[in-house]
Amino acid sequence: MPLHISVITAVLNRAQTLDASLRSVHAQSWPHVEHVVVDGGSTDGSLAIIERARAGIAQVLPGPDGGLYDALNKGIRAARGDVVGFMHADDTYASPEALARVAAAFEDPAVDAVYGDLEYLSKDGSQRVVRYWRAGGYSRERLAQGWMPPHPTFYVRRECYARLGGFDTRFRISADYENMLRLLWRGKLRAAYIPEVLVRMTLGGMSNASLLQMLRKSREDYAAMRQNGIGSLQALLLKNVTKLPQFVVRAAPAR
Repeated sequence: MPLHISVITAVLNRAQTLDASLRSVHAQSWPHVEHVVVDGGSTDGSLAIIERARAGIAQVLPGPDGGLYDALNKGIRAARGDVVGFMHADDTYASPEALARVAAAFEDPAVDAVYGDLEYLSKDGSQRVVRYWRAGGYSRERLAQGWMPPHPTFYVRRECYARLGGFDTRFRISADYENMLRLLWRGKLRAAYIPEVLVRMTLGGMSNASLLQMLRKSREDYAAMRQNGIGSLQALLLKNVTKLPQFVVRAAPAR
């Protein structure tokens, strides 16, 4: 049977970017996609955009919810695909072939998770690439040095979420990092790397909105490390320092 991929989009008042995000999912060449949209109670026109795209959406889950990670957990519980990934309402796929690449990587039954590279776009709407995250090949040891895959490109077999759990909502900023540590470090999932840009993400998420938020994120990152029995203050420092080349390296165009 062909691999079915569940793509979860959580949205709250993202009318300016949501249409492009939904179109990006529905333009994928891989035909076996279940799109689950979780709305937290939008009041800005997002619901009208969702309704216009309803033919391509398998499930719409209404709010309210307890925030982004609670919404993503709702989506995981509702998903019926073999594999689960996320398309945030500010993001788009880099190519209509992105999910086909993901599906091809999962043809290996030994692979539990798949990830690729990520481009950050300027939030001024110019589509200018301001940061490029070349993730590199996977090794479990890199996790102990502060490395992580780009979460917007991260796809996991649904049974792994069922076995190891979704997002710990006690983390307000770093629940995605904690979840990946739980899956990859504690759960010892086997991950495969796709060496190309899979997702384009608009810069300006909640983790880097201000200096205070960045400090809060570092505190949560360290708590996530401690909770999963990995890393140290040195690993936390490396996690931040190794991001610096992302601001000067540019990707080749996606194939």
